[in-house]
Amino acid sequence: MSAVPESAGAERGGRRVAAPEGAGSGSPGGSPPERDAGAGREDEAHEVSARRIADRVLSCPDVADLSRGPFGVVATHLPGGLVPGVAVRDDAIEVDIVARYGRPLPEIADLVRDAIGGLAGGRRVDVTIADVVTDGGGRKE
Repeated sequence: MSAVPESAGAERGGRRVAAPEGAGSGSPGGSPPERDAGAGREDEAHEVSARRIADRVLSCPDVADLSRGPFGVVATHLPGGLVPGVAVRDDAIEVDIVARYGRPLPEIADLVRDAIGGLAGGRRVDVTIADVVTDGGGRKE
């Protein structure tokens, strides 16, 4: 038994009203929304690149860890989890790091940009140094 009454979408006299041509998912009688075939590939590309970018950044000797930023928003959300410290956007890649003390911070940022290399896909790479730690601090392994 349907929760929608038989008369729904009908004119007086019981005649059914056809949906207008081109009726979209937001109009009554319109076809269900279609998922963009490219959307899945785009999510997949962000997943691959965000994880690979994180791995490359963490391989830099002057990077102690990734940071989610001051408000915890620097991350790429993916099915099955998220990649903290890396935000892949259409026009830019944002990377927030915790640097090891010693090398000048602008040099560390340049080294991170170099490590990411071709993974940026022509996008601008913004590197933010959220914190600096001595050798005793940083990533727990």
